[in-house]
Amino acid sequence: QVQLVESGGGLVQAGDSLRLSCAASGRTIYNMGWFRRAPGKERDFVSAINWSGSYTYYVESVKGRFTISRDNAKNTVYLQMNNLKFEDTAVYYCAVQPASGNVLNSYEYNYWGQGTEVTVSS
Repeated sequence: QVQLVESGGGLVQAGDSLRLSCAASGRTIYNMGWFRRAPGKERDFVSAINWSGSYTYYVESVKGRFTISRDNAKNTVYLQMNNLKFEDTAVYYCAVQPASGNVLNSYEYNYWGQGTEVTVSS
């Protein structure tokens, strides 16, 4: 059993930055991902990082603005979000999957956090 606790969301203006954190308990060898669900839309992939931190993945719309990282000593993954845009407004969820999983496939994530809300005003 893995428990995930996200934090760092909030209300910001366009162009501002936020850093999301997701602390995990339980197993330590897993890939971690961030997804988001905008109002009225389905949940979408945002970014992921493999278990060792050697590979990172981003959806095209956040490349150059978001950076994912992890601290395995703290079992925590971070999502640094810079130059936020109105369209980044969403509830952000972190999730974990086994190290052998496909980080781009949301169905291969076994555990999910409760979500943290990010609102970007234009």
